[in-house]
Amino acid sequence: MDTPENERFRDSIGTVTEEGKRAWVYPKKPSGKLYQYRKYVSYFLLAFLFAAPFVKINGNQFLLFNVLERRFNIFGFPFWPQDFYLFVIMMIIGVVFIIFFTAAFGRIFCGWICPQTIFMEMVFRRIEYWIDGDRGAQIRLAKQKWNAEKIRKRVLKWIVFFIISFLIANIFLAYFIGSDRLLQYVFEGPLDHISTLISLFVFTAVFYFIFAWFREQVCIIACPYGRLQGVLLDNKSIIVAYDHKRGEKEVGRAKFKKNEDREASGKGDCIDCFQCVNVCPTGIDIRNGTQLECVNCTACIDECDSIMEAVNLPKGLIRYASEENIEKKAPFKFTPRLKGYVAVLVILIGVLTGMLFLRSDVEANILRLPGQLYEHKADNIISNVFTYKLLNKTTKNIENIHFKLKSPKGTIHAVKQGEIIVPAQNLAEGTLFIEINNSVLSGDKNRAVIEVYSGKDLIETTSVTFLGPRSYK
Repeated sequence: MDTPENERFRDSIGTVTEEGKRAWVYPKKPSGKLYQYRKYVSYFLLAFLFAAPFVKINGNQFLLFNVLERRFNIFGFPFWPQDFYLFVIMMIIGVVFIIFFTAAFGRIFCGWICPQTIFMEMVFRRIEYWIDGDRGAQIRLAKQKWNAEKIRKRVLKWIVFFIISFLIANIFLAYFIGSDRLLQYVFEGPLDHISTLISLFVFTAVFYFIFAWFREQVCIIACPYGRLQGVLLDNKSIIVAYDHKRGEKEVGRAKFKKNEDREASGKGDCIDCFQCVNVCPTGIDIRNGTQLECVNCTACIDECDSIMEAVNLPKGLIRYASEENIEKKAPFKFTPRLKGYVAVLVILIGVLTGMLFLRSDVEANILRLPGQLYEHKADNIISNVFTYKLLNKTTKNIENIHFKLKSPKGTIHAVKQGEIIVPAQNLAEGTLFIEINNSVLSGDKNRAVIEVYSGKDLIETTSVTFLGPRSYK
């Protein structure tokens, strides 16, 4: 079935030519109220991104994602492999929140918060405007022969892009290996840590490739979130939208003519200036409706408002609005679907909060020594041997560790000379003997509850299976 004429733009993307080659996008430098707000948000997020690995709370790095050593810090709270279920719940909460936000407000995350957009539009493109000039100057420079001016600008831009990519790579490495270790490697000399240096240059090459060449293709081709948009949005979602009712009217779009009464002629308010297309960082025409390439960056809103102001027409031809708002002037409503997302978020956040409160600073793992059953001692005493591992999740040593057998009645002995200390963010291991009178045992398998104390403070409670003789009562 042939695609309708007015929908043929959906058969291809704006950054690829009919021959399948790359169509380079040269967006006009944006300006306007929303762009200023985006700059404030971007600068705050950039400051946060660069500072987070170097900020510490109670000795813990604010954000750390050390996958190799399986150590994670979220907002200063350390998470170990034993806490992986908490990490999974947090990830699910993040996914549900993004789904909820997209269903309500479209791809606002992409345009305002996504690191790819922030670095591309607020760092690399601004440098490009500074070196190469605005849209027209960039197009002329691209067509220009390789003379001294073009070589100078291209080399300068490539060097600056590489330096920034290298800096970003260092920051991302600090998230993965820790800022203390990164600074240690820097002061000791990169040549003493070749594997880390290679990783650093790999990161640098990836970032340079993305921001110097691949660019908006990440959002259009690589990012799965753009594809999700199609199933998450409905006609009630608030998106960056063109008001076709007002822009087209009865006659349609038409170029602006001075002293013309457009209202009487039936022409729409869109003067077909193409400035919304020229300013778009993904090269789309927002007047064609919702498209997967749109990242809701609001550049077209600012540009259209400035044009409307210049020709004495009302602003808001392109604005944040839902399709239902444009068609029926219906206000935004909290739909049952959005209420369902909120309910799921509340439940998940409640579960996470409860688990965080129940999470202990020390985790005890006590297991039977492999290959051992039980030993029958004098006075009808049954003895079992166990190994213990104590994980200290805090940044302070936990001292004066001892064990007590809560139930059943019996004794517990740690096979260790001197005081048991669990080092900060580390493990302590050892062996335990548990001795219980056979008369209080109920069979060959019994549940024994062990309490772990630091001085007088109870820090953890766990249970083990205590083996005894089979009862024939």
